[in-house]
Amino acid sequence: MKIGVIMGGISSEREVSLNTGREIANNLDKNKYEVVPIIIDKKEDIIEKTRDIDFAFIALHGKFGEDGIAQAVLETLDIPYSGCSPLASGICMDKSITKSILKTVGVNTADWFTLNSADKLDLARVDAIGYPVVVKPNSGGSSVATAIVNGEKDIEEAVAEALKFDSEVMIEKYIKGEEITCCMMDGILLPVIAIKPKSHFFDYSSKYLDGGADEVIIELESPIREKVEEAARKCWKHLKCSVYARVDIIIGEDDIYVLEINTLPGLTKNSLFPKSAKAYGLDFLEFLDRIVQLSLKSRN
Repeated sequence: MKIGVIMGGISSEREVSLNTGREIANNLDKNKYEVVPIIIDKKEDIIEKTRDIDFAFIALHGKFGEDGIAQAVLETLDIPYSGCSPLASGICMDKSITKSILKTVGVNTADWFTLNSADKLDLARVDAIGYPVVVKPNSGGSSVATAIVNGEKDIEEAVAEALKFDSEVMIEKYIKGEEITCCMMDGILLPVIAIKPKSHFFDYSSKYLDGGADEVIIELESPIREKVEEAARKCWKHLKCSVYARVDIIIGEDDIYVLEINTLPGLTKNSLFPKSAKAYGLDFLEFLDRIVQLSLKSRN
């Protein structure tokens, strides 16, 4: 089977995507698959460069990749692809829609609101949430243009910076606590990872530089374990996830809070999902092969 590893793209996370794509291409089982790296530089490349492949392993991040559009194009071309459907991808890419759905099914998430212009910044709404707040692009990833704001004097600058990367910005209550990530594969929760960044939060450098954060497999104790497991499974079910996805959670002082769901988590050597899969008993080659097989089953 000829697998095209789709990487690059047009979003602010292009470099992360290229790193993910190279790792995938280097580690797919060459005894089973013919592996072809496919670098996307413009949207039409997804049509022009995938004509002769049997399967698309999507390593794109951000817009036109993680938002379901590339998946929809591949469905139109009748090319099976890795990961979640266009619907699930589009929902999870929009953090505000994700949080709204989760609230309706009883999954705890921090208070928030969104705005699409710096002129519409309502400081009274921010005060109602209470500082500190997290300001970030509503449909961004990799913590690009994400800032923790402690007071009114810095909020306008943070909003203006986030608006450079997205047409909509989320302002969300900052929850102090331990960040964990729950890697889900085929609806099964893999070993949980605790994230302890070396900087003040899990920012871009912490995620992608060697030694940027301590990421360790942990065993949660009751009743937190049951709360986390229930939240992760509800996210998977109600957001229509399939094959694999990552649920990011903060264990706060009073409760757990779901941050977001990532339907195309990074798969570089520093990424969280391969570490969780390894703790589950899958080396990187086996993990990638499982994604291919589950994706083929899901697309049928």
